[in-house]
Amino acid sequence: MNFHTRKWVKPEDLNPNGTLFGGSLLKWIDEEAAIYAIIQLENKQCVTKYISEINFVSSAKQGDIIEMGMEAIHFGNTSLTLKCEVRNKLTRKTILIVDKIVFVSLGEDGNPKPHSKSKTTFVKDRFGDS
Repeated sequence: MNFHTRKWVKPEDLNPNGTLFGGSLLKWIDEEAAIYAIIQLENKQCVTKYISEINFVSSAKQGDIIEMGMEAIHFGNTSLTLKCEVRNKLTRKTILIVDKIVFVSLGEDGNPKPHSKSKTTFVKDRFGDS
């Protein structure tokens, strides 16, 4: 799993208990997953179709640095299924796991569009070393 995005937990991200608000974390995950899907499917028109059970394993508090990891686990005809893990950057302690986040590639008409992708690719491999 590749961990690309890091977030610093700030006061505005906290719930009344003084820990990271789940809604803030889910917003960050959905955005990170969308970016991942857009890059993999090479289509800016991707939408979240499904998010499986969300397992909060531990909490984060103000000042913690967290990182979000995404991994493509299935390429469908019009969809991409991702797995997500969020962990504390310094301790590596898992904060959250989402087993499945499904994105659908859309065409200009707003309907599902086949994407012809079957495996994870990296931008550096698509365009060379430049």
